[in-house]
Amino acid sequence: MLKLNKDVLFLLISENFQDDKKTLYSCLLVNKIWCEVTVPILWKNPWKNPWKYISHEKERSHLNIIISHLSNETRNNLRNKGIDLIAIQQKPLFNYISFCKYLNLSCFDRIISIINNFDKIKISIISNEILKLFINKNSRLTFLYIPRQCNYQIHLIPGVEQCFSELKFLQFDANIEQHILKGLVKISKSIKKLEFDNLQTNNNSGLLVKLIEAQKDLNEVRFICYTNTSGESFCKTLEESLIKHANTVKHLQIDWVPITNVLSHLINLISLEMNSPHYTNWNHLENVFLPGLTILKAQKIPSENLSSLIENTRDQLSEISIRYEGLHNNKSLIQAIYRNCPNLKYLKLFFEIINISELKNLLINCQYLNGLVIITDILENKFDWDNLFDILAKLSPKSLYKFKFYFMRTLHLDSLKLFFDNWKGHPIFLQIIPMDNYKNIEIKEHFNLIENYKVKGIVEKYDIDLYGHTFEDFEWIQTKFC
Repeated sequence: MLKLNKDVLFLLISENFQDDKKTLYSCLLVNKIWCEVTVPILWKNPWKNPWKYISHEKERSHLNIIISHLSNETRNNLRNKGIDLIAIQQKPLFNYISFCKYLNLSCFDRIISIINNFDKIKISIISNEILKLFINKNSRLTFLYIPRQCNYQIHLIPGVEQCFSELKFLQFDANIEQHILKGLVKISKSIKKLEFDNLQTNNNSGLLVKLIEAQKDLNEVRFICYTNTSGESFCKTLEESLIKHANTVKHLQIDWVPITNVLSHLINLISLEMNSPHYTNWNHLENVFLPGLTILKAQKIPSENLSSLIENTRDQLSEISIRYEGLHNNKSLIQAIYRNCPNLKYLKLFFEIINISELKNLLINCQYLNGLVIITDILENKFDWDNLFDILAKLSPKSLYKFKFYFMRTLHLDSLKLFFDNWKGHPIFLQIIPMDNYKNIEIKEHFNLIENYKVKGIVEKYDIDLYGHTFEDFEWIQTKFC
């Protein structure tokens, strides 16, 4: 009965709070059973939010807990090499590392860097011993991230075959050392999500293809290029290897104009993200038919090509994020959206000219719209915010109350006040994102204005997100804590 109660409690906590560390820490304090159930959830991924700032004290505490897992034999061997680690001497209450399913070697490096009272050779010895705590025959990692500058011979660690045999998510810089990539091709066959960072023509191209083809049930692939240096033949081979998984791939990000008809083969796609390095010909989208597509993200794709793709879906699109679609007047694109996306919930769209009549039609026809993100980079004060806010206040469907506004220069206080005064719907979730230098006095004025309307109940939650780096596209509330 006790085990049953623990299992139920584990499901309850993991399903509702696994990304909410603040609540999980509270669960630790309820009683012994809650603590025993919560600890494995917290330590499943100890590297949460790796790019968010963490205090030096927290990282030091994290390191000490990890070091406390080293065996007495390992400690003695280190002492014989002149390495005496000062950390928690007593064994931890739990074998925390045994719960770990994620290994982020970039975060691992950051924590190891705290150890700075030894020379490089001794730090290398220490880091390898600590890494063995995570990679061994008794552990089964499901997530692995490898940065480009990876100095660890992870393929030589005893038990690595067993440890990586159940890997489900692999993210790595495509320019990592070949011996690491060869080991992954040999060991890992059950990866569902592959993410290739910094993809460009390199000596690893053949191994990257082999890694894709080796997987048995590939579900998601992300080809991420930070520069336009991927050769045509290289991209073609990657696309051809992906076509072999056409029956299983449901999520794709591609950062180049496809060389083959790969998109036409991937008819089971649920989400598609296309990022073009520059405005170019995407006419092949006119013949792409993706009946199950629910999420579409695009950057620097011409409006007419996106319109054709949207028209070729079967009313399934619920999330559309489009930035810099290549035309000043996006009338045809807006028409394609409201005529073919009756179930649309989230929309992010770039505006230079607000087409009033078409925006009205979009708000009238997309009655399930819940979140709207509007971007404009007009430098002069020519964007008609007054007209936009008037339309939003009067025609927004009842479901729409989440807004983000990206802008250059200034979002006038009078325009924002007009929006709030005319708003009659659900209290607003608001983010304003200035994309250039924003004076402190202007920030203070916007805060004061929005805070006044929060007191009145017009605004429920707001953020001024400088440059838009804090939140995801359609994220208005963050539940993830370090």
